[in-house]
Amino acid sequence: MGSPEDCHPAILREGGFDTVGSIETNIADGFTMAAVGDLLYARPVTKGNHPGLADVLRIFHGADVTFGNLETNILDVQSKGCPQAEYGGAYLIGAPELGSDLKALGFNMVSRANNHTLDWGVEGMRETTRALDENGIIHAGAGENLAQAGAARFLETARGRVALVSFATTFEPMARACDPAGEAPGRPGLNALRLAKSIVVPPEMLEKLRQVREILPWYAPPPKDASRVAIGEIVFEAGEKAGYSFKPNPRDVDDILRNVRRGKQFADFCIATNHGHEPEEFTSQPADYEQTFARKTIDAGADAYINHGPHHVRGIEIYKGRPIFYGLGNFFNQDLRTPVGADMFDAHGKDPRVDTDADVTAHEMAIGYPYPEGFIPLSDAVYYESIVSVGRFEENQLAELRLHPIELRRSERLANRGVPRLAPAPQAKAILERLQKLSKPFGTHIEIENEVGVIRVRPSSAQTRM
Repeated sequence: MGSPEDCHPAILREGGFDTVGSIETNIADGFTMAAVGDLLYARPVTKGNHPGLADVLRIFHGADVTFGNLETNILDVQSKGCPQAEYGGAYLIGAPELGSDLKALGFNMVSRANNHTLDWGVEGMRETTRALDENGIIHAGAGENLAQAGAARFLETARGRVALVSFATTFEPMARACDPAGEAPGRPGLNALRLAKSIVVPPEMLEKLRQVREILPWYAPPPKDASRVAIGEIVFEAGEKAGYSFKPNPRDVDDILRNVRRGKQFADFCIATNHGHEPEEFTSQPADYEQTFARKTIDAGADAYINHGPHHVRGIEIYKGRPIFYGLGNFFNQDLRTPVGADMFDAHGKDPRVDTDADVTAHEMAIGYPYPEGFIPLSDAVYYESIVSVGRFEENQLAELRLHPIELRRSERLANRGVPRLAPAPQAKAILERLQKLSKPFGTHIEIENEVGVIRVRPSSAQTRM
């Protein structure tokens, strides 16, 4: 018989009284969560000329939570922040008015941990925090140290309190927050889930790589696992199918799962959200670690796991009556990146004395990712098509998930594109059919009704939390 300290905190009770905190879901029937992917968002839109945007925003009406990933910084660069030498591939920045514009759009929860969190330094991160706080938008994933960046943040709604835990697997190394150690203070930044990446090759190729390693004019101890070969920082391992494999850092996993459990103990509903590009944008399949990890977050108390970062849609899984989104695509894809740091001009072979910020962006959008069919530029339609998901919960589990296809005005000029509107019928059907195909391996059936995808979860078939 174990001592009370040996009991799991979620079930430690005294005379039927919950003494620590349950991770059971406790929302009122009809609770609704609207969720979108990346907000690549630079200029306010609610007062602009964007026909069809109002139709998209009506989808949010009545939702208890409206969530998105804020993949930009909100600041006036003339007074705060500066472009960092290490940045997330582009200097993403939004006008100071974005805070109030986000509120007007209907967003009340956003994640902050992503590869652009510190594009404009710690000051840019802090200015973004201030803009969100001033407009009452709950945010998580960035803070003055790891404890603050990793902690759940809470939204009060009429149907229950909602916790948000935000983390990122795709991030710049210097953006990772840390806690104090002895006299050393903590480091501001984001809540990171570090991944050890290896390249999977056929066994016969691994043996050749081992021979290459042995003839190189330097020495490094071989990995303890004989099935792996390291050449510099690149690790290779044997497997049946060539590709990439990722192993999450055990300490980061434990920290995230603890924060999810803590968030749920103090709330009625919990969202765990990850910004992960892995295994890179070239595939519509999630990274090999992600399904196991996503399910762990739900076992720890999360009611939804949301990944964003690939910038196109990936499949949807229903696990124990909770949704797992492996990629929600872009909700905004504005290309109005200004100002642009000098390092980005250099990276794209441009001269700030001759070329403009828009010239740099145009060059960036022409650069592609390697797909099996060839290179797909960032201007491709796949990055301008996505969904708005609306989940309705009954009896503390998902009852129905509605998927509204949107397109982001890809054909319009740079100054106007990237703002969502409902996809026309043929395009909506194509988006949903692609999502059907991507979700089928997870056992998820999506019906298409009037250009809207519908997932219905039967209470009798949904697994309840153990």
